[in-house]
Amino acid sequence: MRNRAENRFNRRRRANLVLALGSAVTIGLLMMATLTTATAQTVYEFRMAHSEAIGTPITEAFETWGKVLKERSGGRIDAKHFPAGQLGNYTQLIEGSRLGTIQATAGGPDTEEAVAPEIAVTGLGFIFKDEAHVDRVLQGSIGKEMSDIARQKTGVEFIDYPEVGFRHLLTKKPVNNLAEVKGLKLRVPELKVWVNFWKALGANPTPMAYAEQYSALSTGVIDGLEADFFSINGFKWYEQAKHLALTYHWFLPKAVRVNAKWLDSLPPDLQKLVRDTAKEVFAEQRKINRANTTKALDQLKAQGVKVVQPPDLAQWQAVTAPLYDDYAKQFPKAGPMIEKIKALR
Repeated sequence: MRNRAENRFNRRRRANLVLALGSAVTIGLLMMATLTTATAQTVYEFRMAHSEAIGTPITEAFETWGKVLKERSGGRIDAKHFPAGQLGNYTQLIEGSRLGTIQATAGGPDTEEAVAPEIAVTGLGFIFKDEAHVDRVLQGSIGKEMSDIARQKTGVEFIDYPEVGFRHLLTKKPVNNLAEVKGLKLRVPELKVWVNFWKALGANPTPMAYAEQYSALSTGVIDGLEADFFSINGFKWYEQAKHLALTYHWFLPKAVRVNAKWLDSLPPDLQKLVRDTAKEVFAEQRKINRANTTKALDQLKAQGVKVVQPPDLAQWQAVTAPLYDDYAKQFPKAGPMIEKIKALR
């Protein structure tokens, strides 16, 4: 009798144990499923805002990048694109990318003159020889070094370097040579490196926000500006100034600046996706930009813009060459960077 009772007790105990274990496994699986679902449903807002004109190759590339991120992340990155200064002017957007109020923008490394002058050397006139030289600099170790410095000092990562190309001189009256630059009121970026450059050439540089240029031309506040073909077309500055001197004085790389804290907050697979797709999309942007440069110039000619090639550009370069040493003396860390860039010409 006692043995039968013990056997019944043991059988009930084993049954209860199996039931308990089954319940525990079920609960565990439910918890894992819940966590997995929660992770899969986490959506990261990615606001891209910049001041580039609608319809330009760089704006089209940002639009493409946003679509690629949404698609390849399975909707985990919700990319939103705000071009042409919709969320603020250039300076405000640069600051927003640092603070994280927007997650990405585009802007030249020269913008960091006050914070990281060693990477602002890209703003020195005539520092880039040609597009091949630009690629050797920015698509190699120097581009990576600039990104590392920007991350450390400004809180943004330069994940790639699209471009708008070489800049030229657009004015209300013809500029056929260096002598005719003298006294011209020219809009320049709000950076000392550019004020010094145009002063050396004899102009009267006028620092001004990017978005104010059309009205400044129309009211006579400035006599001209310097810009790439695509921007002149996109912002219709040719309506107010009909003379274009092909000076090739500055090549403008537009670093794609992503807020580092936002980037670091992503799961590793999405961090990789953001970096990899940026390199893919903006490599194509550079190809498109360069392939369409002549077409953009032809469009300006069709709008009645008179185009000249000053024959004395070597003199322009000679007059401004001492600015390299001046900049290196003012910012000692910039000296080695200048020499590395020059060595790749």
